[in-house]
Amino acid sequence: MINVKSLKFDADEKLLDFIDKKVGKVEKFFDNMGDIDVTLSLLPEAENKCVKLQTHMPGEEIVIERNARTFEEAVTDAADALKEKIVRVKEKKFSK
Repeated sequence: MINVKSLKFDADEKLLDFIDKKVGKVEKFFDNMGDIDVTLSLLPEAENKCVKLQTHMPGEEIVIERNARTFEEAVTDAADALKEKIVRVKEKKFSK
């Protein structure tokens, strides 16, 4: 399940659908993964959109944070990084 929290602003429906689509693909990647928490925030810097993805796998907590000019860019980067991290964790666990 994907839980989205936006800090100090309201995310519109289009952005929420985009997050569901992008992060939902990662969810299918590993069966025993817990919920994915998505936190959206605005930063004062030039790359002022921040996306933080958090999830749990057995024996592992994964946190990915990405900044970009748009939430869509940040979500895409974070989802790709999360997928790569899950692959590395799975390979490490199953290679033992």
